[in-house]
Amino acid sequence: MEDAYVLQLTNRKFSDLYLCFCGYSKCEPLHSFGPAVRPDYIIHYILKGKGRYCVSQSQYSLEAGQGFLIEPNILTFYQADAEEPWEYLWVGFNGTNVKEYLRDVGLNSRQLIFSSSYAPQLKRIVLEMLKNTTGTISSQYERQSLLYAFFSILSQNINISIPREQNGENIHIQRAVEYVRNNYFNPIRVTDIASYVCVDRTYLYELFRRYLGVSPQGYLTNYRLTRAAELLTLTELTLGEIALSCGYQNAYSFGKAFKAKQGITPVKYRKKSRSERKEYLENHKDTLEKL
Repeated sequence: MEDAYVLQLTNRKFSDLYLCFCGYSKCEPLHSFGPAVRPDYIIHYILKGKGRYCVSQSQYSLEAGQGFLIEPNILTFYQADAEEPWEYLWVGFNGTNVKEYLRDVGLNSRQLIFSSSYAPQLKRIVLEMLKNTTGTISSQYERQSLLYAFFSILSQNINISIPREQNGENIHIQRAVEYVRNNYFNPIRVTDIASYVCVDRTYLYELFRRYLGVSPQGYLTNYRLTRAAELLTLTELTLGEIALSCGYQNAYSFGKAFKAKQGITPVKYRKKSRSERKEYLENHKDTLEKL
């Protein structure tokens, strides 16, 4: 469980860089998210406590003053510490120039972890974002300015943690994950993944279980259905369109797989997730004003 304040946005006035969502959470011990994939970039920054971040085959133990980058369509998992659960903020964003802007502050696919001593400034910016919930033109420009301010603060004293070089087996996992990320919307099979990586299916299974804790088929299914959940919440695509976008032949097969994982149908999930988000923001409006 977590005590969270979240702002979700759907309007896209800007193109080079735009805010998708943001939030602030005080987590319970061992509260976790994932394994899951997200369609946008997300930066988490830890204000208090500790936790761990897992991406592909790498795991990082992080604490207050540190942060981590989540890239689109990459399977990740993160969890609060059992004794000192973290309190963190996050900003989700995207845009045509995002990679360039991330490079400006020193972050990329090989540099996902950072530290910054400007916790009060970063917290203030995100809280201002959360309070700015209207859809007016003025509000859109205000949120955009806050997003640029967030990047400005990061660029002032960010310190980058570079991961160690990876061994040959990890390279196989990287290539397999890359193949899934680039082809999940096609009717691919585990044998296709194995052929791309140039290993046999049994060895691929062993690698996935060892490094990701899931079978190749389980990884592919989780990837597709997590992406589908995002589309259900954030877009107006029909079930048939979402099914085809996530590698399913039709809405029926997609609905069956989705219900098996989530416990409810895609239609009910869409209605429930949107209703809960709207209700949560309304119920916590006064609390947000006091933060």
